[in-house]
Amino acid sequence: MVGLIVAIIVFNVIAFKTNRTLTAHQILHIWMFTIAFQQLFDLMIEYKYHGYWYFDREIDWLGLLPHTLLIPPVNIMFLNWYPVHKTLIQKAAYIVLWVIFILLYEVITKLPEPWGYFHYGWWRLWHAAILDPFLLLILLGYYKLISRLEERAIQK
Repeated sequence: MVGLIVAIIVFNVIAFKTNRTLTAHQILHIWMFTIAFQQLFDLMIEYKYHGYWYFDREIDWLGLLPHTLLIPPVNIMFLNWYPVHKTLIQKAAYIVLWVIFILLYEVITKLPEPWGYFHYGWWRLWHAAILDPFLLLILLGYYKLISRLEERAIQK
């Protein structure tokens, strides 16, 4: 639990103190999208198939903290620092570095309590290594969509 609280505070402070790119409107969209998309994914992997879980296998109030307060600021940091005007290779390298960061953080969350709070069922780190780039690309695609919609709204 201590590790989760520290991570929530650190990630949120970094996300909001370093933000130079995202508007409040975009942050709200990303925050809500992250919660909805993670809940949709976890509905199957965490709750139905017990691939992994936070704290314990059952649905509990503490499990809402990582779903609602931990992952959204990480996505905000990812998008805020994304190298929009760089080459495809630089963009791919950026995504790879973020996947490495996410995997390292996942390893830390598996430490014994009070620092760790994440547990594996059949899920393994290599599942995340394969899936995380796709999840980041989906997030990036959603961000591009809301940015275009925002630009259209301004032009009207």
